[in-house]
Amino acid sequence: MTDLLSLPLPELTRWVTQELGEPKYRAGQLYHWLHKKQVSAFEEMSNLPAPLRQRLAQTAFITPVTTRRRLESALDGTRKFLFALADGSCVEAVWMEYHHGPSLCISTQVGCRMGCQFCASTLGGLVRNLTPGEMLQEVYEAQRQMGRPISSLVLMGIGEPLDNLPNVLAFLEILCSEEGQQLGWRHVSLSTCGLIPGIRELMDKRLGLTLSISLHAPDDAARSAIMPVNRSYPIGELMAVCREYFAVTGRRVSYEYALIDGVNDSPEQAAALARLLKGQTCHVNLIPVNPVAERATRRSSRAAVERFARRLGQLGVNATVRRELGSDIAAACGQLRRQSAASPEEA
Repeated sequence: MTDLLSLPLPELTRWVTQELGEPKYRAGQLYHWLHKKQVSAFEEMSNLPAPLRQRLAQTAFITPVTTRRRLESALDGTRKFLFALADGSCVEAVWMEYHHGPSLCISTQVGCRMGCQFCASTLGGLVRNLTPGEMLQEVYEAQRQMGRPISSLVLMGIGEPLDNLPNVLAFLEILCSEEGQQLGWRHVSLSTCGLIPGIRELMDKRLGLTLSISLHAPDDAARSAIMPVNRSYPIGELMAVCREYFAVTGRRVSYEYALIDGVNDSPEQAAALARLLKGQTCHVNLIPVNPVAERATRRSSRAAVERFARRLGQLGVNATVRRELGSDIAAACGQLRRQSAASPEEA
C-alpha cells in the first residue's frame, strides 16, 4: 500500500502515471484533495471517477492521525495536542498564539535518541521516525480543530529533525509547495542539537528556513555532560559550520540556551557564551528549563535568568528571554506523551 500523503507532487505524478496508468492531470487533482482540501477519505474526492477512487482504496492510503488528548492553557490560550498514530504511537504538537499569527510546534520522531539530560522527549529512546504524511497530519489536524491555518511552523517538538532529514525535507517540500499550503520557507524554523552533516545538507539546499541550534552550554565539558551529541560534534566544529551556514545562506542562526540551575547559568558562563559567539550574526533565545520529574535538573531562578541575559547584553550579544507559553498544561516537549504512557486510562 502506498502512503500518498507522503509523496511530493513529482513522486505522486510518477506513481499515478506509471503505477495506475492514469493521465498526469489526475495527480494534480489528487494532490489538491490531499493538501488543499485535506480530506481523509478517497470517497470525498468527488471529481475523480468512481473506479479510480476504488483503485486508490485498494492500492493506497491516507495517513490516519487521531487526537487522543487536547489541553488548553488558561493562562495564554496555548493548545497542546497528543496525536495517536496508526500503530498506537503518540506524538505531541503545540499551538501558540502570537501577534503575527498562530505558530505550531510539531514532532518529527516518536521519541528521541539524542539523550539530552534535561529533556523528557528522550526518555525511553527513539521508537521510530515519523513519515512526511504523519508530520503533515499534525499540521492539518491542528488546523482543522483550530479552524484556521498556521502562519509559522517550528520543528522543535519530540525528536531530532536532522536525524530524520529525508522525511523532514519531503514534508516541508509538500507543505511549502504552491499546490499545497504555500507556507513560506522563511516561516519555518528547524531546531537541531547540532548534527553537522544535516546542517551541511540544509546549507547546500539553501531553503531559506531559520536554523536554530540547541546549544545550552558555552564549552565542551559542560555541553558534553548534558548533551551526548557534543562528543561526536564538539562546539568548535559546530560554530564553524554555523558561521559557514550564514555565509552561504545569508540566514541568521538562532541559538537556544536552556538555563539550568547551577549547571550553565553563571555570569562566567554568560561571558564564555559571548566569547563563543563573537563575530556571528545571530540571536540567543534564553529558556528557563522545564522541570521533568525523571530528571534532576532544576530551572534557574528568575534573578539568575535576568542576570544572564543582562550580562550577554552588556557583552554585545542579541539575546531575549523566551516568553513561556502553556506552562499550566505541560507544554514542554515530551511531557504529555510521558504522562499518557504512565496513565493510559486518562488518554
